[in-house]
Amino acid sequence: MARRLRERRLVVASHNPGKVAEIKDLLAPYGIETLSAAALDLPEPEETADTFTGNALLKARAGATGADMVALADDSGLQVSALGGEPGIRSARWAGPDRDFDLAMARVEKELSEKGAAGAKSRAACFVAALALCWPDGHTESFEGRVYGRLVWPPRGGHGFGYDPMFRPDGYDITFGEMDPAEKHRISHRAVAFGKLLSACLDGK
Repeated sequence: MARRLRERRLVVASHNPGKVAEIKDLLAPYGIETLSAAALDLPEPEETADTFTGNALLKARAGATGADMVALADDSGLQVSALGGEPGIRSARWAGPDRDFDLAMARVEKELSEKGAAGAKSRAACFVAALALCWPDGHTESFEGRVYGRLVWPPRGGHGFGYDPMFRPDGYDITFGEMDPAEKHRISHRAVAFGKLLSACLDGK
């Protein structure tokens, strides 16, 4: 059985303002206060795992140790079918040291174009998010969520962050970048993972 989250305050082990804001919004209805790793001046651990869950656990453990409090970490990315699942766990790295996601989206489109007709036809993709909770005593829980869709070009919309402007979720005619943030929070990969966390660690508190 998963450990219940009894604490009313935790650190979000991320230096990405977009992720921190989304997680803060997801936790707010449960009366849980969040602090970011950046606000606490915690270093970012090197992401050396080969899975989203592995990297989320690395960050959560570093956050829990550094802050001596429960830490929640996210690792997420875009998997493009025609690119063999890339950029995947390297999604942030495709944006370069300045985290320029306009550059990253352009690289995805360029690599799809280089696939020729196959890349042009097969624009299926999915966003993956792994959430990891870690307590100061080392106990961890992890959860994964996915949302499927297709890539569009050029990017559309100014909401969200990362690859959101080029990702149109299945069942919608708009991208995450065009979507009202509240609607995105309801259906996103992070929301799916959070739903699992909620069921396991927060429901029935």
